[in-house]
Order: sequence, then C-alpha cells, then structure tokens
Amino acid sequence: MKIAAIEAIPYSIPYLHPLHFASGSVHEADHVLIRLRTDDGVVGIADTPPRPYTYGETQKSIVAVVEDIFAPQLIGVDIFDREKVQAILYRTVHNQTAKGAVDIALWDVIGKTLGQPVTKLLGGYTDSLRVSHMLGFKPAEELLALALEFRGTYGINTFKLKTGRRPLHLDVEAARVLREGLGEDAELYMDANRGWSANEAAEVLRRTADLGLQFLEEPDDAREVLGRRRLVASSPIPIAADESVPNLGEAAREILTGGANLLAVKTARSGFTEAAKIVGMAEGMGIDVYIGNQIDTQVGTAASVTFGAAFAHTAKRAAELSNYLDMADDLLAEPLAITGGRIRVPEGPGVGTAVDEDKLSLYRTDK
Repeated sequence: MKIAAIEAIPYSIPYLHPLHFASGSVHEADHVLIRLRTDDGVVGIADTPPRPYTYGETQKSIVAVVEDIFAPQLIGVDIFDREKVQAILYRTVHNQTAKGAVDIALWDVIGKTLGQPVTKLLGGYTDSLRVSHMLGFKPAEELLALALEFRGTYGINTFKLKTGRRPLHLDVEAARVLREGLGEDAELYMDANRGWSANEAAEVLRRTADLGLQFLEEPDDAREVLGRRRLVASSPIPIAADESVPNLGEAAREILTGGANLLAVKTARSGFTEAAKIVGMAEGMGIDVYIGNQIDTQVGTAASVTFGAAFAHTAKRAAELSNYLDMADDLLAEPLAITGGRIRVPEGPGVGTAVDEDKLSLYRTDK
C-alpha cells in the first residue's frame, strides 16, 4: 500500500455572496483539488484554498509544489508511514495549505484502506458539531437580517463578525445591532483579520464591553509585538490567534510569549496530523481552541467536521462550518446538511469526501 500518484486539479466556482473582510475578499473559490492514489487503486481527496494575502499561496503555486516537488518525493512511500510523509513535506518551507491537503488526502486513503471513518481513527469523540457562521462586511442592519435568516433556516446561533474597519464605530455598531437583534442567548465574537492596531483594538473592546462577546480574533498584526502582548494582558475577553499561528511551532510561540490565549485550528492549513499536535499542545497548556474556516468548500468543510468531532477539546466550541452556503455550487457528491444548528460527520470510511466527477469536469480550469 504505497503512494502511486498525486494530482493537483485547479477549479473555480463562483460565490453567490462574496465575503469581504479586512485582509481581502473572496468572489470565487479558485481552489485546488488534491487526489492521492495508492498502488492498489484507493483514492484520497482533499481541498486546498489559496489565500495569497494570508499564506502567500496561489492556485498556480499549489499545483506546482504538489506536482513538481511533493509528488516525486512521496511516490513509493507506504501510506501508513505518516511521520515520514510529514518529514518529506516539511523539507519545503511555507506552502502550508498544500501540505495540509496532501496530509488530509493521505488520511482519507488510510481510512478507506482500513474501512474506517477517519474521525474514529483520530479520536471518535462525537458525531456532530455546533455551527458558527461568518458574517462579512455589510451595513449593520443587513448583517442582522442575514444572521436572523441563518438562525431561522439552519438553527445557527453562533456568529463570527468580520471587523477591522475604520472608522471604528462601523464595527462597534454592527456588534451592538447584532447583540440587540439576536438577544443574549446568541454567541458572538469578532475577527479583525489584523485590520487594527493594538490601540484601536483596545478601544473597540472598551466600546463593546457590555455586549458579552466571546473573544476577539487577530485584532492586529502579531508582529506588533509589544502592543499585541499589552492587549492580551489587558483584554477582558480572550484574544485568539489564527493566521499568526499557521503551524505548531508558531502556535507554541504565540501562546508561550503572551501573543494570544485562544487558538484557531484550521485543517486546510495544517492537515490532520499537525492539527492534532496543536490541539494536544493547547489542551495540555489549558488553552481553548476552535475550528476555523478558510472559506471552505463542502469538501474542505467535511474535513473540518471529521477532525473537529474527533476530539473533546475541539468539540467544546462552535465550529466555523457554514460558509459553503454562500457558494453557487460545490463538488461534493452528497451535500452536507445543517440541522438544528449542528452538522454531522459524513458517514462511511475515510473523510467522506466523494466528488461529483461531472461537476469537477465542469469547473476545473486546466482542461
């Protein structure tokens, strides 16, 4: 059972509702589908989201590094030699989401080979997760209407508000309108995507202190070292690290040096193997985590659900799993469903990411 081939297939699917945030915007899912084949014909699948403004990767760079660098080195490696695969991948610096997708595709192959769901191989804690929905830049009343629609249709009652705008009152008003319109039972938190300075973030926290916000994600650039640590030390709510902690080492650094006291875990950038190490480290240090969203397709979302449901520590908080609903279409053969504010782990062996080949043929951009 050895790796025989790895494909990287670029494709593009438009979004019905583009998402705008402080570090960029997304109008189309210009992603890369990874297919890993074994010598006995088993195929593992994963999705890769290029985010040049976050990780520096593009659709073309992902295809190139997977097919030109990773595949030649990994062909012939036994599928169960996961640490050997990790060592090979990490000879190449950066390329975080490309590495993560290869790892997820490998786990998919392992699950299918063993006839077991990957969520059980990882830990098997639960079969579903609570869902959090991300709200992008819009006028406050439009955000409230959208949140109420998602609550009424899907039962979602946790919302992540994209912030980081100037003047600051735009985001303060949005948070206040959401709290007043959704009531005290709704869980709300903010994500500034590094859009503010530490001082501006402190001012926003002061103005929203009465709103019962859960936490604030990436308020400023983590390289604003002294300001960030002053903010974490003085904040009444946790400060979460996301794009500043793309791997295990940087996650450890930010927690140990006071740059954050909450961690986002995204399988799109860390795969399952490194993500499990991050979760274990965080649990050991008494740091909460939550499953983040890379504006994932249903293929990527299925991977997040598979991983998040495997561990008690990741299942504590609502996971960001619903933004595929903003897409015009998807590649997953059996669509995911959100019911009562929860999403279930796909059933069957592997990750549960069978692809509709007709749709892949329609949306791929390399043919």
